[in-house]
Amino acid sequence: MSQHAPRLLVATALAVAAITPAALAAPAVAADSGTTVVSRGVEIPEFYNPPATLPSADGELVRTEPLPLGAGLSIPGIGSLPGTATRVMYKTTDNNGAPAAVTGAYIEPFAAWSGAGDRPLVVVAPGTMGQGDQCSASLGLERPIFFNGRTVSVGYEDIGIYRLLARGVAVMVTDYVGLGATDRLHTYVDRVDGGHAVLDAARAARGVPDASVTSGSRVALYGYSQGGGATGSAAELAATYAPDVNLVGAYVGAPPADLRATALGIDGSALVAALGWTINGLAQSNPELQPILDENLNDKGQAALEDLSTACVGDGIVSYPFQRSSSWTTTGESLDAIIEREPTVRAIMAEQKLGNLAPRIPVRLATGTQDDIVPHRQARQLAVDWCGQGAKVTYQAVVLPNLGDGLITNHITPLLVDQTAAINWITDRVGGVAAGSNCSTLPVQP
Repeated sequence: MSQHAPRLLVATALAVAAITPAALAAPAVAADSGTTVVSRGVEIPEFYNPPATLPSADGELVRTEPLPLGAGLSIPGIGSLPGTATRVMYKTTDNNGAPAAVTGAYIEPFAAWSGAGDRPLVVVAPGTMGQGDQCSASLGLERPIFFNGRTVSVGYEDIGIYRLLARGVAVMVTDYVGLGATDRLHTYVDRVDGGHAVLDAARAARGVPDASVTSGSRVALYGYSQGGGATGSAAELAATYAPDVNLVGAYVGAPPADLRATALGIDGSALVAALGWTINGLAQSNPELQPILDENLNDKGQAALEDLSTACVGDGIVSYPFQRSSSWTTTGESLDAIIEREPTVRAIMAEQKLGNLAPRIPVRLATGTQDDIVPHRQARQLAVDWCGQGAKVTYQAVVLPNLGDGLITNHITPLLVDQTAAINWITDRVGGVAAGSNCSTLPVQP
């Protein structure tokens, strides 16, 4: 581990991951209104406690309140986010068909919209934040950098949000199912939960008091890594789940389209904690995984899952770097080996795969050719699958040198390098510019 230490410190400082992985379990946290939930010494505001009964309509607001943007929320050389924020809770439907509360934030830009039509909206699906409620993106807007000796969280989506607001585009940030909302565990990288939370965020934005977006506003989706998986899922599900949303495009960055392939990339890396978050989330949604978990995880693995259920991404990187899943199992097998011999797990993993449905909106899929955390090959395959079904895909291979195997640098750097092009593409879509497709060039692209 010592040979990785210098670069790991850099990766931890950048820590904007958003990954995926295997399959198994951990209990959810429950909270009723009036109960104070504490996660790693952080008191979660009562706003985040869902009521016993939720509205019937997907995307309907449960409650709102002003969200003070943190005093430290300033982009060096640029300034604070140029808008007024509202904290929101809205209703969605989870992967089991049950109602679920989701929190997030709507930001009304100070800048006017100079394009055609009503002010557009971009739903931002954050990258990996962790699994503790204190890690949620909406809380990250209020306290951009938080450290109390037990947990560290960073609201790292701010640069992209700033650039959208500066163009007069309204922004809605989702916290996803169970991240922030205190009634259940975050279902990390769950395909349906993520896609529904993103689409219902677009619906919820229309009801925010004093919001300038309307039912006619063009809507686009922006996400990288975990966020790219969520926007990719939303793009696939939109036509049937949310036909009322005027969706015009989705940026799908480094999507974990194949959780099993991504698990192999994460295992033994600086972000092996993401295996635990995925195991916890999938087991909550699929109780039949619990006996498999009990049989196959040793005391170290069980303790890791419990600890990670309240951890943020920085906590995970610091506490579990470069561990192998084989050290968490009773037999010394890797997590992938267990998946291979357990048909129940294989079936659940297969159901999570993106690419079986074709988006009916334009998508821009970007992937770093050296990305080994959310592996490049499985992300590229998603573009191939979508193109093969007739989807309108702009595929962007971000070609960079190898910046360190098993570190997060090969995963983060393409986000930063490609961000201007991604924001420009999104702005064109909400501005009414027709999208093209480069599917015909895929055979000759890396």
